[in-house]
Amino acid sequence: MVGDVFEVATPIWPVIVLAFIQVVDGILCIRPVSFIAKCFEDVRWPRRYWWMMPPIKFAAAAGLIAGIWIPVLGLLTTVCLIAYFVAAISMHIRARDFGRNLFVNATGMLVLCVATLLISFVIRPG
Repeated sequence: MVGDVFEVATPIWPVIVLAFIQVVDGILCIRPVSFIAKCFEDVRWPRRYWWMMPPIKFAAAAGLIAGIWIPVLGLLTTVCLIAYFVAAISMHIRARDFGRNLFVNATGMLVLCVATLLISFVIRPG
């Protein structure tokens, strides 16, 4: 059944999992741990913009959690995360970074975001 954007997100577990991942990623980006710093460097993300990543990640987590009760916000946040990971994938491709960061991290997160969108906000069980 197709979900109504004004009904509570169902099931909520994909939204919670995605929000948790965003919080952990935000924490790891505060002072980027080595594998995140290397990823930023590999795609030539300017160091002067690194500070923006934690607020973006924390805002995404907040939008997802609020989106459990305000589904249109959760839907919008999930769509924005999909756009973010499409941009991340394009940056990896442009930089010819075809390793784990592209195929596991960015692509895996894109799949998780699309799955969350479909499962919790578009096609709902029941």
